[in-house]
Amino acid sequence: MHKNTFQEETWQGEFGNQYIQRNPTSPEEAEKAYLKYYGVLRSDLNQEFLGELDRSINILEVGANIGIQLALLQKMGFKNLYGVEINRGAIEFSKAHLKDIDIIKASALDIPFKDNYFNLVFTSGVLIHIAPSDLKKSMEEIYRCANEYIWGFEPFAENYTEVVYRGNKNLHWKGNYPQMYLDAFKDLKLIKEKNIKYLENENINKMFLLKK
Repeated sequence: MHKNTFQEETWQGEFGNQYIQRNPTSPEEAEKAYLKYYGVLRSDLNQEFLGELDRSINILEVGANIGIQLALLQKMGFKNLYGVEINRGAIEFSKAHLKDIDIIKASALDIPFKDNYFNLVFTSGVLIHIAPSDLKKSMEEIYRCANEYIWGFEPFAENYTEVVYRGNKNLHWKGNYPQMYLDAFKDLKLIKEKNIKYLENENINKMFLLKK
C-alpha cells in the first residue's frame, strides 16, 4: 500500500487548497495567464506539440489538479481524457465544472492503471514538486502507463536545483526533466522540445514530447 510522502501530505491539505484558490479556474483564465507570463497561449503550444495526433487516443494527466489542461485538450477535440490527482478538493471542483473528463484520487507514485493503458501520459508543473528520492519512481509509473508518448511542461534548469517555493523548502525542484527520462529509459526518443521563457524574469519552462 502506498504511503504518502511529505510532499503529498502537503498538497492534499490546506496548502493544496490555497493553490486552487490562487490559480486559474477555467481554460479561458489559464489562456490569459499563459499570455501574461509567457506571451504565448497554452492552446497554441498544445497544437504545436500534439496537433497531429489522433483525437481518439487515451490521454492521462498525472497531477491534474482541477483539470484545466485536460479541458484545453478537450477543446482541441481529444475525447478520451483522464487524470489522477491527490487533492480531494481539486477533484470535487473538476466534477462540478468539467464534462466527460474523469479525474480520480491517486498518486504519481502509484498510478492505478494497467501497463501501456494510455497512448499519452503527461504532467504540467508536477514533476517539480516530487522529491528527488521519489522522482525516479514517479517517472517509472508514467513510463509504465504510457504505450507511446510522454509529454511534459516543467520548469527547466541545466542542473537539478531546489527552489524555495512560497517560503517553503522541500517542495520544488527544477531540472532537465526530458533528459532525466532519456537517461532512465533507453527506448525513449525526444521528438520535440521547446524553451518557454517568462516575460518578466529569466526563468524558463520546457515543453517536451518523448516517444517510446
